Amino acid sequence: MSKFFLNVNTLFYFPMPMTKPVNHAIDMLFRDYEKVFGAKPKIVDKEELASIVVHYTEDDENLVIAPESFQISVSETNESGSYKMYIKGRDELGIIYALLHVSEKYLGVDPFWFWSEKEPESKEQIEIPVSENIYSQPKIRFRGWFINDEVCLIGWSDVYPPSKEVWMPVFETLLRCGGNIVIPGTDLPRTGVHWKLASEMGLYITHHHAEPLGAEMFFRMYPDKSASYDESKDLYEGLWEEAIQNQKDKRVVWVLGFRGQGDCPFWENAPEYDTPQKRGELISRVINRQYEMLCKHVTNPTCSTYLYGEITELYMQGLINIPDGVIKIWSDNGYGEMVSRRQGNYDPRIPSLPTEKDIGPHGLYYHITFHDLQASNHLVMMPNEPEMIKKELIKAFNAGVDRYLLLNCGNIRMHIYFLDLIKELWSNGDIDTEAHLENFCKSYFPTAWEKAFECYIDYFDYAIRYGENPSDAAGDEYYHHPARSIIGHWVRNEIDETAEDLLWATGDLAFTKQVRFFYDKLVSSVTNFEKLIKKCMDTYKSLKGKESVFFKDNILLQTRLHLSGVKGFISLCNAFFEYEKSNYPKAFVFASQSIWDYQESLIAMSESEHGKWKNFYKADWLTNIQSTIYSLETLRKYLRMHGDSPDFFLWYKEFIMPENEKRIYLENTHRRPLSDDNLALGLKEKLL
Repeated sequence: MSKFFLNVNTLFYFPMPMTKPVNHAIDMLFRDYEKVFGAKPKIVDKEELASIVVHYTEDDENLVIAPESFQISVSETNESGSYKMYIKGRDELGIIYALLHVSEKYLGVDPFWFWSEKEPESKEQIEIPVSENIYSQPKIRFRGWFINDEVCLIGWSDVYPPSKEVWMPVFETLLRCGGNIVIPGTDLPRTGVHWKLASEMGLYITHHHAEPLGAEMFFRMYPDKSASYDESKDLYEGLWEEAIQNQKDKRVVWVLGFRGQGDCPFWENAPEYDTPQKRGELISRVINRQYEMLCKHVTNPTCSTYLYGEITELYMQGLINIPDGVIKIWSDNGYGEMVSRRQGNYDPRIPSLPTEKDIGPHGLYYHITFHDLQASNHLVMMPNEPEMIKKELIKAFNAGVDRYLLLNCGNIRMHIYFLDLIKELWSNGDIDTEAHLENFCKSYFPTAWEKAFECYIDYFDYAIRYGENPSDAAGDEYYHHPARSIIGHWVRNEIDETAEDLLWATGDLAFTKQVRFFYDKLVSSVTNFEKLIKKCMDTYKSLKGKESVFFKDNILLQTRLHLSGVKGFISLCNAFFEYEKSNYPKAFVFASQSIWDYQESLIAMSESEHGKWKNFYKADWLTNIQSTIYSLETLRKYLRMHGDSPDFFLWYKEFIMPENEKRIYLENTHRRPLSDDNLALGLKEKLL
C-alpha cells in the first residue's frame, strides 16, 4: 500500500504570485525542514510534479469558508496511485497557519522553539497517514500580543529601535501561536522596522490606547503647542489624517479614543474639563470625529476603543458615546482580574465587563506582565494562579468579550508558560489548567517532568499575597519600587510622615509601621522560596541538555529573583529597625547585606545571558535592580555619617581593630579608611 512521506525529496507547489506574508511562512517552514532533514525542500512550478500542493480555496468550495481557516488532507491521486498532501487556505493567513501547522504537527517544531532552546529532532523521513482535517477560525476573531514595556528586547542589541533580527522571532512565535494581531512595541521611533515587518509577515496591526489611529504623540510633534483639543483641533486632526493615509492599505484594527500625553488622562493638560460630564462629552466628540475621518478613506473599517483606566468609569456612568460596530475593549487591572486598574493609591475596583445593556462587539486587553511601580511582574512570570487567570478569561468570554483579545506580553522569554496557556484559551475558549501544566512540563522538561511540575505548582502557591483581593500576588517590582520609596523617605528625613506613595499597600499607617508592614509580609516567605530554590536545583540537576538550560533560565532564574528580592527587602527593613534604636553600625551592616542580597538578582540574570541571550537584561530599566542597589549605596553612605564620620576610621577602631593594636597604633599607618563593603564585612562578623 502506498504511503505519503515527508523527506528530502518532498516537492512543493505554491500559488503564484506568492505574497510577502506567504513567502515569510515558506521561509520558516523550509528552515524547519532543513533542521529535521538536513536540507530544504524544492519548489516546482507544476502542480502535477509536486508532493505537496498548496493553494487558496475557491469561492464555491464550502469546506474552508471562515477567514483564516485551512484544510490539510492526504489522499491518493487519480492519475498514478501515488499520495499527495493538499493544503487549502481560505486566505493569506489561512495559508500561513497551514504551513506552520505542518511544521508543528509533522516536523515537531515547537511554537516557542526560539525562546525555549527546544529544537526538533533530526529524522530521515516522516510518515503522514491518509486523512482530511479542517481547521476553522479560533474562538477569538482578533487575537494577539502587545509587545509592551519591552526593555529587554530594546537593550538586547546596540541597535535602536530594535532591528529586524529582534522582531522576527517575536512575530514568528505569535503566528505559530495562531495570533493575527500585534502592537509591536511601546512608543518606538517611527523609523524602526517593527510596523512594516509585522504587516509583511501577515499580521494585523493595532494601536496603543495613548496613540489613537496610530498617530504620533501630539507633544512629540508640537512640543510648544497646547495639548487641548479645543485649542489645537486642526493639529490633532492633521496627525490623525496622516496616520490614516499611512496605514489605509494595510491590515489594521483601528483604535479610536482620546487620552492625554504620556498615557495619562487628558484633563491633566486641560483642567477646564473638571467634571465627568465634560470629560465624557469631549472623548465622545473626538471618537466620533476620528471615525468620520477614517470612513472617508477606508470602507467598513474594523475599529476599537479602549475602556481603560479612567475611561471605564466614564463609560459606566453612561458618559461615553461610541459609534455602532466599534469593538469596546475592556481590560483587567494589570494583575489578571477583570476590574479597573489601580492608579497610585486609588483602587475603585469597578467591574470591567459588559452588562446585558452593552450592545455590540466586545474585546479584551489583558496582562500577563505589567509595570506599575508597585507590585507588578515584569522580569518574572505572572505569580497569580493559572486557574484564576482561566476563570477571569472565561468570565469575560461568557459576558460576550470574544471578538478581540490583546495580550500584554512584554519581553516574551520569561512569559512562555502563560503565553502557551492563553493561546489555548483564545483558540478553544476553555482549558484544563492542571492538564495543560502537566503537558507543558512533559514537552519542555521530559527527563524530569514530574519534578518540574511540582516546581511550577509551588511557584504559584508561594507567591506573596500583599492584599486581600484575588489578584493580589506580588511580582518582582514589589521588592524594588516600595523599597526605593522607603529609602528615599528615610534619607530625606521624612520618617515622621506617612509615605503617601505606599498607601496602596499598607493603608494609612505611620511610616515606621509601613516599614513593619512590608517586613511582616516578606519574612514568612523566605523559607518558602528557599525550599523552592532547593527543589528547582534538584530538578535542574535531573534534566539533560537544552531542557536543563531552559529550566535554569526560566523558573529557576525567576525563583532566584523572588528570593533575592525578599531577602534584600527584609535586610533593608532590619536596617531601619536598627536605625530607630540609634544602632547605626548595625544598621549600616544590614543596609550592606541588603545590597549583597539584591546583587544576587544581577548574578542570576547575568548567568542566563549566554549565547544568543548576551545582554538580554542589560536594559532592566523598569524593575531596575541597579537603581535599588544605587539607592542602598546612598543609604549606607548616609548611615556611615552617623558615627564613623568625619575620619571614617572610628567604627573600624571601635569594633574591628584588635585590642592590643588600639593602644599602640600610629595614625599614619592605620588611618586608611575601609571601603563600605570591607567595613560592613568586618562589622558583620563582630555585630551579627
